Amino acid sequence: MFRFKEFSVLQDKSAMKVGTDAILLGSWVPFLPDSKRILDIGAGTGILSLMMAQRFPNAFIQAVEIEASATEECYMNFQNSKWSNRLQVSHCSIQDFTFANLNVKFDCIISNPPFFMETIRPESEERKLARNTQSLSYEELIDSVRKLLQVNGLFATIIPFQNEPEFLSICKAAGLYVFKKCWVKGTPESQFKRSLLCFSGQESTIHSDTVVVEQSRHQYTEEFIHLTKDFYLNF
Repeated sequence: MFRFKEFSVLQDKSAMKVGTDAILLGSWVPFLPDSKRILDIGAGTGILSLMMAQRFPNAFIQAVEIEASATEECYMNFQNSKWSNRLQVSHCSIQDFTFANLNVKFDCIISNPPFFMETIRPESEERKLARNTQSLSYEELIDSVRKLLQVNGLFATIIPFQNEPEFLSICKAAGLYVFKKCWVKGTPESQFKRSLLCFSGQESTIHSDTVVVEQSRHQYTEEFIHLTKDFYLNF
């Protein structure tokens, strides 16, 4: 079990465990006080949904997860939280969820999507499903986002840094424009590893930033601590 300041996450059954990517995304998403409905695509353990429940006290959070054991664990994590009445998970693909909910619109959509573009062989089929874009391509993800997002809503995600140009192109073609981005690197000396991206349906000035996670092994930077301090127990 992974313990945070206001909730805990069971992760024994889920292929994808709690990781820095999800914590970064959940902490970085712009705060929208009027958000009433939030969608978490590819919820896994439900970590992002729980973070949204903590940050957005007036919002209902709908999670979607395709893998059965992860859905079960996500449900348990929701039930064990103090926000269980505002959290719901559906066991299905986002494509099926979108088809069944075309009349439902969300103020905010978040996703920590599959990120291996190439064909890979992780240690289990569940992990492969969770991490490989063969189960959810960027085009499919953005198609669902566009159909389910409110006109004035926002979409936030984290992807590999090297995939950013392709991803931005796909989003722009769908009428989604990046207005906030943050490039992430593990240490001051390392290359950028992730891109945090936030989109809306209107073109605007892009606000860019960077964050370094660690100065050295387990020595976290002040900027990372400040970003995630509402969640990590030791910050």
